[in-house]
Formats: sequence, structure tokens, C-alpha cells
Amino acid sequence: MSKGTLYIISAPSGAGKTSLVKALTAATENIIVSVSHTTRAKREGEREGVDYHFVEQEEFLSMAGGSAFLEHAKVFDNYYGTSQQHVEQQLLQGHDVILEIDWQGARQVRKQFNDSLSIFILPPSKEALKERLQNRGQDNEEIINRRMKDAVNEMSHYAEFDYIIINDDFNVALQELSSIFKANRLRLLQQGQKLENLLIELLN
Repeated sequence: MSKGTLYIISAPSGAGKTSLVKALTAATENIIVSVSHTTRAKREGEREGVDYHFVEQEEFLSMAGGSAFLEHAKVFDNYYGTSQQHVEQQLLQGHDVILEIDWQGARQVRKQFNDSLSIFILPPSKEALKERLQNRGQDNEEIINRRMKDAVNEMSHYAEFDYIIINDDFNVALQELSSIFKANRLRLLQQGQKLENLLIELLN
């Protein structure tokens, strides 16, 4: 069994990252989305263990102190972290694993997984990004303006990533995202392990 690939997917809030990842995993086999731990409050419709592992700040900081997280960061006054044990187990079982994290977390992960692939999703314009945040209906204007300011900082780190996708037309962006996964699975390392018996037969 070949080891899975770790994918880092980052984007400013409102760029459509979560929707793209959900559509990708629904249409593609053998992809696991890592469920992060967070100290933020559960939003309507969110489920424990599916959207996030919701924990109190004291428990989170205890886990961080015990090196339980592959990466963790404080975003919008809340903490987010990725379980290292869970990610490593899934990769060893041959699953591709997606981390939906910000640029800070991406930096931390790349130091430990230099063979990971990173993808940055951008909106087609600032105006489109603000409109998407407003259409969510979740935040007031003050919070939206703060998210826009933070989005500029987030987007300034695009050059640290392997791939860039512009989410203007959702279906086009989804096809581009899917093509990255398909192309990586056709690389020599992955195919060589998967098709070992066939390759031996063909060459004898």
C-alpha cells in the first residue's frame, strides 16, 4: 500500500475553500479531510467531530503543551489545531489527507512534511470577496471589515504555496482542484507502488 499525500489548502475567509473541498471529497475516493480542534463556539448546523472538535480553551492549551498538534494557531480570538496522530495514521493507511488551515499553520506543517502539496485559493476580486462575506449573513459590518483586512494579510502569502486557484467560476475552480489530485496520483512514486506487480510482469 502506498502512503497517502498530505495536502494543505488555504484561502482568505469567503474565498470558497470549504465548499470546494466538500465538492472535491464528494466526487473523489480516498480523501480524508482532517477535522480540526477549535475553541470557538459551535455555529448553527455544525456537528461535533464532523465540522470541528469543539473544546474549551484550557483543554486546547493543555493539548498544545503536550505536542498533540501538528500545527495550531490563534485566529479571530479563537484557537485552531490539527491532531498529529490522526493525520499520520490516515497517511499510513494510504489516504490522501486535506488540511484546511491558514498560512501560519501551512508553514508549521511544511517543516515536518516537506513532501506535502499546498494549494492557495483566491477570490476573483476584493469586491467579490466582500460580497460573499456579506451574503453569508453571519457577521455584522464591523466583523466583515476586519475579515477583509485579515484577508489581505492572508493573501499576501500566496507565493509560499505550490498551486494557485482563482475561484471565480465554481465549477472551473473545482475542476482545477481535482486535476491537482489526479495528476499527483499519477506520479511515478504513487504509481510505482500501486502497480508494482503489473510493472514486474510487463518487464519479464
